[in-house]
Amino acid sequence: MTPSAFPGDGLQRDFAALHMQTVLARLAGPAAVPRADQVDAVHAVLQPAARVLVVQATGWGKSAVYWAATHALRSTGAGTTLVVSPLLALMRDQVAAAERASLQAATINATNVGEWDEVFARLDADSLDVLLVSPERLGNPRFAARLEALLARVGLIVIDEAHCISDWGFDFRPDYQRLARALLSTPTASVLATTATANERVTHDMGAQLGHNTVTFRGTLARSSLTLSVVPGLSPLARYAWMAEALAQLPGSGIVYVLTVAEAERLAAFLRSCGHAVDAYTGQVDTDARQQIENRLRLNQVKAVVATSALGMGYDKPDLGFCVHVGSPSTPVAYYQQVGRAGRAVAHAEGVLLPSEADERLWDYFATASVPDPQLAERVLASLAGAGRSVLALEAETGVRRGRLEALLKILAVDGVVDKDASAWRSTGKPYVHDTDKWQALAKVRQQEADTMRQYARGAGCLMSFLQTALDDPKPVPCGRCSVCTGQMPFPGLSPSTEALLAARDFLRGIDVEVEPRKRWPPGVRRKGVIRGFQAGRAVAFADDPAWSEQLQALRGAAPGELPSALLDGAVASLGRWAKSWGQRPLCVVPLPAPDMAANRRLAQHIATQGRLPLCDVLRWTGPPAPSEAASTPVVAHLEAVMAWHDGADWPKGTVLLVGCQIRTRWAATLAAELLRENGASQVLLLALHLQA
Repeated sequence: MTPSAFPGDGLQRDFAALHMQTVLARLAGPAAVPRADQVDAVHAVLQPAARVLVVQATGWGKSAVYWAATHALRSTGAGTTLVVSPLLALMRDQVAAAERASLQAATINATNVGEWDEVFARLDADSLDVLLVSPERLGNPRFAARLEALLARVGLIVIDEAHCISDWGFDFRPDYQRLARALLSTPTASVLATTATANERVTHDMGAQLGHNTVTFRGTLARSSLTLSVVPGLSPLARYAWMAEALAQLPGSGIVYVLTVAEAERLAAFLRSCGHAVDAYTGQVDTDARQQIENRLRLNQVKAVVATSALGMGYDKPDLGFCVHVGSPSTPVAYYQQVGRAGRAVAHAEGVLLPSEADERLWDYFATASVPDPQLAERVLASLAGAGRSVLALEAETGVRRGRLEALLKILAVDGVVDKDASAWRSTGKPYVHDTDKWQALAKVRQQEADTMRQYARGAGCLMSFLQTALDDPKPVPCGRCSVCTGQMPFPGLSPSTEALLAARDFLRGIDVEVEPRKRWPPGVRRKGVIRGFQAGRAVAFADDPAWSEQLQALRGAAPGELPSALLDGAVASLGRWAKSWGQRPLCVVPLPAPDMAANRRLAQHIATQGRLPLCDVLRWTGPPAPSEAASTPVVAHLEAVMAWHDGADWPKGTVLLVGCQIRTRWAATLAAELLRENGASQVLLLALHLQA
């Protein structure tokens, strides 16, 4: 159905226009003029039990539509508007915007549990115009118990960032989809779903979930204020150097997006060392600190925030001058969503992509992370057959790693196969039917989207037109502004200075990577309780460390026992810095046991020679490698079976330096350190060349 198909006369549209004008004046000033399509969208929402989908570019004014619709509905005596919002930062901005529109707004989320009773009381008194909730609230029994009564009296339901409800969306979130399905069951309230980031496939899926009578408003995605550029061919280290030089030239303040938490922290630290005012923003930053960072950026007190995707949907700073990606998202929809944060209310903003081949290893991980494994699903359901289980108990019983297990449980919950009671997951008795065709199709789509981003990074055509085409914009046209259209790239172009490269390398190689000791043995293994293990650990490099990217690649392909000399030198330098904090100097060096000991023995010999310490090869490995993608319990059980002490070994008891080339889960190092402690070591220190993510 199209908007013009609604019954009604000009008075109904005038009513929508009046409330749109009133709200817009409060949000943007008395001179602001509503767009005709904004008024059409409000008019559509005001129809009885309407289902409306708005797909419009960031900055079009989607939030103004639902505030205006709320204003109009409340003036007629309709109930509270319920807004589903995916991020705390977005909810804070939405509450503030609603209040500027003279609407009474409140939120229920995990950080304000102490305020819930007051919010519920305001709902009961009908004194709230807007209630914002996070998608995870449906999993909270206290909120879920009130949902039916709440849905019976709401006037409008808004699903913001609605691409999250689609299996095909770049940011599919099972909790979001589960809550959306519950909300869509209401027969009386109107439903408005909004997003800036949906291609035709996602749009069709969202419309199907909303219902066959959904009215869709879709506009052009072109952004005339945004100049897009791709700077190809930079090494991981050169990207750091490029950013250090570019920040002095980029307009205003902005966001630098990276793909991982470690990258955000490293890059922010380096840019600060160069004199730039920057903050790091990730999902691991606590809520109060995130809000402070958001405010500093909003007030232009920092030049940039180096962020993961945790800072994205709905963040409200219309005058962002730039958005740089140090690493490419895996889909054009995700890229458009993030780069579209810049240039909403300024005449010119820069959107720059610094791609690297290393990005694709992360793409491969994210492409499969949310796809359920039917064998693992059956294993989990078998464990839940008798009684409820916590995630910790399920992890121990099934051998499924924590992150994959939690993602699987959420998908099973969406399908109604499991539910959660407090901290315990339970089987509902409904069998799990793995939709092979659906998940294979999704994998194929993600491969196609990744290929699209490869083409974008190669400059296969006008960059703005390329994104429009990828998102199924019906009218893509060359922008005439991007680096492909003009042949010009932002400073410093393809080649940051040698000085900047050396500064980046020296800074990053001087960072001490801490290896955190494990605290307790997992359930179901021979050892119990608190771990003594190693007291402290250091690694030369972590994950895809840009300062060591060439050496780490060489390490992966090295012949047995061969190690890059630069990494060996880095190990000695790291020990030199670390030794200043030691209470006692190690009495010997012990190689970490492994299925192939050659590399670890080579590293141990080098450290022993440089430190004039004896090498004590007192630990052995007898058996196959440990499982690589299993939970802690089966990994430790395997290690207990294959790792042992050399009987009759003679060694100086005291402080020991345990060394290994590559570690990831830290369980092998933990058990090796425990064996050393059980055989007389008073303290174990750990050194690794590479701590893998």
